[in-house]
Amino acid sequence: MYEIVKAGGWLMLPIITCSIVALAITIERFWTLQKERVTPKYLAAKIWQWSKDGKLDENRIFQIRKSSPLGRVLASGLLNKNYDREIMKESIEETGRHVAYELQRFLNTLGTIAAISPLLGLLGTVIGMIQVFSVITSVGVGDPGELAGGISKALITTATGLSVAIPSLIFVRYFRRRVDGLVVGMEEEAIKLVEVMHGQRRPTAKS
Repeated sequence: MYEIVKAGGWLMLPIITCSIVALAITIERFWTLQKERVTPKYLAAKIWQWSKDGKLDENRIFQIRKSSPLGRVLASGLLNKNYDREIMKESIEETGRHVAYELQRFLNTLGTIAAISPLLGLLGTVIGMIQVFSVITSVGVGDPGELAGGISKALITTATGLSVAIPSLIFVRYFRRRVDGLVVGMEEEAIKLVEVMHGQRRPTAKS
């Protein structure tokens, strides 16, 4: 492995750095964007029950807020449950926008890595080909060993850059799709909360 990295030249260092950062982001997002961590089951139903039993005090709302991103969204509505329906919805929507933005944390960085990794590989290819032509200019084409270094650098950096970029792009698209699904789920739970707090219907547990 060391010999491959060495043959690829100094451009392998930023490419390897990108791969490490991409791996760290991917692991962190898989952990953070688990459905149970973002939108816990039965939270809306629990809130309805606490409200019915008269246990929905400020302490309980604070606990709900700290429990999960969905809890944060619902808690903002609960703090305004005694006001008009529209005020409650506006507070939920405002908090929801902040939560949705936070759920996309690091995805721009991962997208940037997906974009620049093949460019770094391409730069390595160009540098390698420049090296090849420099050797040809100096000693001609009679020494394959002299030409091999530049060709090797060109191929290794290109392959490594693509190896980092392809999975990074896949995971960016996957996580963005996952965030969209979680946001839709939070919107559905928030609608249930607004309806139940204004006496329209009891929320059903989310499956």
